[in-house]
Amino acid sequence: MIPAAFEYYRPKDLEGALSVLVEHGDDARVLAGGHSLIPMMKLRMAEVPHLIDLQDVDGLSGISVDGDTVRIGAMTTQHDIIDDAALAAAAPIMREASLQIADPQVRYVGTVGGNVANGDPGNDMPGLMQCLGATFTLFGPEGERTVEARDFYEAAYMTDREDDEILTAVSFTASKGGYAYEKQKRKIGDYATAAAAVLITKADGKCTAASIAMTNLSDTPIWSEDASNALIGTALDAAAIAAAVTAMLGDIDPTDDNRGPVEFKRHAASIILRRAIETAWSRA
Repeated sequence: MIPAAFEYYRPKDLEGALSVLVEHGDDARVLAGGHSLIPMMKLRMAEVPHLIDLQDVDGLSGISVDGDTVRIGAMTTQHDIIDDAALAAAAPIMREASLQIADPQVRYVGTVGGNVANGDPGNDMPGLMQCLGATFTLFGPEGERTVEARDFYEAAYMTDREDDEILTAVSFTASKGGYAYEKQKRKIGDYATAAAAVLITKADGKCTAASIAMTNLSDTPIWSEDASNALIGTALDAAAIAAAVTAMLGDIDPTDDNRGPVEFKRHAASIILRRAIETAWSRA
């Protein structure tokens, strides 16, 4: 289908983009890579009278690793993540997840900011950012503010970002120890039926820290504190892993759709999560 008519803007700086947002309010949206917004516009699921393209805005892309602090600009592409050696060393789970997003054509254009900002429950980066304990930087009329990724998502396509704010960067502490991003999907390029991000720290044969999040199994990504805590202090025997899986299954709330009924999704979630935990532990 063809989207409804819209006015197109390509500002050179954040202030220019923000001025259009402030002027037009709910009628304006920013465009990053376009792989989430454009399909919705073409299907008439979203009508955007004023579209603001961020491609020419300086300072919104790039990856920096300063000690243990990682910062990724919102316009950084998935390909940039895959190709960055410093990021791969500081947070290898980022590269592992990006390699499973869509296909190479999408990864060359799709951005981190676009993936996390619009609240699509099927996107991979929101759950991963919750697993990493990331912080989002937002720029609006009152200046900059930060929001924890675990507090950002409110419902499907609803986030803590105000209509006149632009997500400019994500930041997090470099991940130590074992990691895994596992994803089950129907075909290459599809959203996940179930995906799991797991980080595990190990010392003296025991798990000393863990973080677990899953994607596309509820209206929002799910970071499960109970699932994470089920692993801490254990040697990740069968009982500990089963307890973590049970805890996560208690936190997710999948619905029937073209990826399968609820029973299948819960089964897929348990398999994917168990696989991710075992892989992360083997790498710890």
